[in-house]
Amino acid sequence: MIDTKEIEHLAELARIEVGKEETVALAKDIEAILGYVTLVQKVAGGTGVLEEHKEHMLVNVMREDSAPHESGAYSDALLSAAPEREGNYIKVKKIL
Repeated sequence: MIDTKEIEHLAELARIEVGKEETVALAKDIEAILGYVTLVQKVAGGTGVLEEHKEHMLVNVMREDSAPHESGAYSDALLSAAPEREGNYIKVKKIL
C-alpha cells in the first residue's frame, strides 16, 4: 500500500508542492495504477486471467515477402495518368 508519507517523499523528489487533499487522492490513484500494472504483468506472463482463453487467441499470419509483378510493369500507365511529368517522374508543385 502507498501511504501519504511516500507521496510526500515523491513530491519532494519531484520538487513539486502537493497539498494534504492531493496527497490522499494521489495515494489512491497510484494504488489503482499499481494494481492495473500487476494485472497487465499477469496477462503478459501468460498466467492468471487469460490462461483459460489461450486457445482462442489470434495468431498473426504473415505472407512471404516477394515481388508480385516485375518492376516497372505499371509505371507507364501510372505516369500517363499524371497531369505533368518529367522523364520517369511526376512533376508537382514545389513546396518549401
